[in-house]
Amino acid sequence: MAVRAVRGAVQLEKDEAGHMDEQVGALLTAIMERNELTADDLISIWFTATPDLHSDFPAAAARKLGIVDVPLICAQELDIEGAMPRVVRVLAHIESDRPRADIAHVYLGAAAALRKDIAQ
Repeated sequence: MAVRAVRGAVQLEKDEAGHMDEQVGALLTAIMERNELTADDLISIWFTATPDLHSDFPAAAARKLGIVDVPLICAQELDIEGAMPRVVRVLAHIESDRPRADIAHVYLGAAAALRKDIAQ
């Protein structure tokens, strides 16, 4: 079994905890489904959020989905002028037999514009 990395992102419409839970939960669910993953396949997940998001930790959404024994960490994105606002990004380390080229990176909604080269 190989260690792989899965990327993803979602842009929030507003900075509210419930909305963040909903959108980050949808992102994680899509990553898990598109890559046929279970919680046992997860090694760790890094979350980053743009500096304009203050309502909650993105990792809280993972815990609410039942991802409770996987190391999670949150960090703040660089505050770059002109960057897309209200974005949560994910970098999940997983165990998978899929070749690297077959990993499905998930960019939901407007966040698909961030990585047109790998968004699925």
